[in-house]
Amino acid sequence: MGILVKQVVLRGDKGQVELDGMFDTGATYSVIRKDIAEQIATVIPLDEPITLRTAERGRQLTVTHRVVLTIWLNGYRLSDEFLVLEELSRPVLIGAATMQKWRIRLDMANEEVIVDPTATELWLL
Repeated sequence: MGILVKQVVLRGDKGQVELDGMFDTGATYSVIRKDIAEQIATVIPLDEPITLRTAERGRQLTVTHRVVLTIWLNGYRLSDEFLVLEELSRPVLIGAATMQKWRIRLDMANEEVIVDPTATELWLL
């Protein structure tokens, strides 16, 4: 598992915010704190709740809402769904599903978040 913090711009349909995003390969999904989500995007109810386990033994959180956001990172435009949580130690956590989708890797030795440029080439076939 790896965790790195990198400055990102998150943009939704209501606005944008620049903040430190925590990239965490141990987290399945990307999540965002509710107050920030409501500030920049329309919060959408999930069809059914999702239960997430936390690093704290035996603790679980239930997620009922999501937002769709654009992520600007190292000059690249990425997008994904973020689950909305009331409680979150950081403003935003970018999880493994988003990193895999956009072929983001963490260079722990140099503390860099690297986006594969070929992943941002969008095709319509």
